[in-house]
Amino acid sequence: MDTADKALGEKLYHGTPFRRCVDEGLLDCKRVVQIGIRGSAMTLDPYRYSRSQGFRVVPAEDCWMKSLVPLMGEVRQQVGGRPIYISFDIDGLDPAYAPGTGTPETAGLTPSQALEIIRGCQGLNVVGCDLVEVSPPYDPFGNTALLAANLLFEMLCALPKVTVV
Repeated sequence: MDTADKALGEKLYHGTPFRRCVDEGLLDCKRVVQIGIRGSAMTLDPYRYSRSQGFRVVPAEDCWMKSLVPLMGEVRQQVGGRPIYISFDIDGLDPAYAPGTGTPETAGLTPSQALEIIRGCQGLNVVGCDLVEVSPPYDPFGNTALLAANLLFEMLCALPKVTVV
């Protein structure tokens, strides 16, 4: 979820950016949506911090075996016409599709679900995007990098004023 206060004793770490954003008042927390969350946890309620800040947390098991188009309709209503930033963590996908990450967790999203999420942002006021946690050395066949490049292309196509033909 990348909302830890510290990781390996450090406040600035790949597992802490959204906590730092909350601390610095950079997020409209009622419009933050985390989709496909799963994995090992160090607390009994790993979603507590995010939910206490007002984030919407959609666990991976709520996404299994279904289209995310209806969910993205709800997300579109939630975020409205205000500016949004898409941050896509490649480890949200199941490592069967994207093994090239430092924090693989089983039972993740599929590539088609990732496309539904990103394409579901088309027409929103997307002001920027990123895709994080790709580590090519962990994927000798390059599937993760290929998938990441395609997802980034899709994100660029979701930017306002981009005409998709």
